[in-house]
Amino acid sequence: MTATTTTKPDSSILSLHFVIGWLVCLLFYYLEYAVRSAPAVMIPELSAFFGVSTVGLGSIIGSYYYAYAAAGLLAGLSLDKFGAKYVVPAGVIILGIGCLLFAVPVPLAGYVGRALQGLGSAFAFTGSVYLAVRGLKASRLATAIGITQCLGMLGAYSGQAAVAPLIHGTLSVESFWFWMGIVIFINGVVLCIVTPRENLKKTGANLLAVLEPFKVVFTNPQSYLCGLTAGLLFTPTTIFDMIWCVRFLQQDRGLSYEAAVHAASMVPLGWVLGCPLFGWIADSMQRRKPALMLGIGMILLCFAQLNFATDLLPTWLTLFLLGIASGSAMIPYTVMKETNPDRVKGSATGAMNFLTFSISAIIGPIFASHFGTPVEGAADRLLHFTQVNEFWLAALFVALLVATLLKETGAAAKKVDILAVA
Repeated sequence: MTATTTTKPDSSILSLHFVIGWLVCLLFYYLEYAVRSAPAVMIPELSAFFGVSTVGLGSIIGSYYYAYAAAGLLAGLSLDKFGAKYVVPAGVIILGIGCLLFAVPVPLAGYVGRALQGLGSAFAFTGSVYLAVRGLKASRLATAIGITQCLGMLGAYSGQAAVAPLIHGTLSVESFWFWMGIVIFINGVVLCIVTPRENLKKTGANLLAVLEPFKVVFTNPQSYLCGLTAGLLFTPTTIFDMIWCVRFLQQDRGLSYEAAVHAASMVPLGWVLGCPLFGWIADSMQRRKPALMLGIGMILLCFAQLNFATDLLPTWLTLFLLGIASGSAMIPYTVMKETNPDRVKGSATGAMNFLTFSISAIIGPIFASHFGTPVEGAADRLLHFTQVNEFWLAALFVALLVATLLKETGAAAKKVDILAVA
């Protein structure tokens, strides 16, 4: 088996084509996040559509993260070996097929469709970064990655705020997923057309050499600490907000459907601000851990306020602040890159996605089995909401403890290490 490396294009025209491919891939990332978050605004409808309980539906929706986690490793290797011309559009097409299957009212189709959605989505962020690296100057790369992440979270916001009135107005569940699949197919075709073909040089490396970067990453204990910290920080968004939040706010807090959707959509909107904000804080302090601890502390305060001082702030405002604070979950991604050698940076990103979303895949069914069943009675609903918040408080305390074990990789810490050696 042979591996390949990519020669960086010298032509400004070729670079422009990569930039155009990156811009079209941003739509892919936007759409995959919309697909990821859309089920949150149609839990009762999907439950009736597939003929399953809400707990069973939670398992169907959660299958997304099993596939996404595993495919995170595959995406990086495929791009390095074959380039973006066909690999990224293939991910788009797989996502589209998953949406079409999700429009079939059979539980098995729901499981397979949602898993394919996760499989295809794993190529969105990795593909966007891959194209940006090849089309933009290094001085603009951080900005491009920030724009990419913001577009994804805007997609998550749209998947709730924009999809909710469609589902309860002009489109049925079946029609929504069908037309979403068609739009995604069109995006895949356009992306295949505009993405340039690359001149890939064969290196003659065998399979063991191709997988060697993963050996480096997975034998580094810090990699697991980064993945566990980020994974626990992502779950209040991926599981609580993007799946259950609207239902819980309606059922337990008595909010109208419109108010619940508005409040839940504030979390991804907060991410749009939180990601660059906490990145700036970490860079300004030249330390990663204090910025990360600040973010975790803010998330803990938000859940504590929801639990113990419910009426202190409007729910939508609390969830917006929670979303901003959740932007700190991207800091372990930076630590992951900085704590592993330069030669495995790409594999470190793929491994980080695998570890992070494996946590969502594990916690999702556990959360659904304990809290997914509807409750009756005002007292029971209040207790239910309290227990949900306590679950996330416990998860975040674990994240805080694990984060203390992370190695500080900021520039200020490195200067101290150099002085100590001297």
